[in-house]
Amino acid sequence: QVQLVESGGGLVEAGGSLRLSCAASGNIFSINAMGWYRQAPGKQRELVAVITSGGRINYVDSVKGRFTISRDNAKNTVYLQMNSLKPEDTAVYYCNADITTRTWYSSPANTQTYWGQGTQVNVSS
Repeated sequence: QVQLVESGGGLVEAGGSLRLSCAASGNIFSINAMGWYRQAPGKQRELVAVITSGGRINYVDSVKGRFTISRDNAKNTVYLQMNSLKPEDTAVYYCNADITTRTWYSSPANTQTYWGQGTQVNVSS
């Protein structure tokens, strides 16, 4: 079993900052990529940022220059540093990861996508 546990959401004024964390735990062999999605009420979920195991990073245009994604491989944790927050950043933020699990004999098993529980980010104007 693999779980992604998120933290760091909350209420902040426009121009403020928040740092989201997502820690993966369980029978993990490797993590290929980790990222963040968000979903505002009445809107579709969108990819915010992703970082691969090789360090390649992509951001949605609306957050470039303001958000920074990073990863601590030793802790199986991904972070999203959000600066200069805007009201339009208000959404539920979901952690996402492609994870290969271990077999009982320590060989790689299946790779699949896992989701965090979501954390609410509210930015007031």
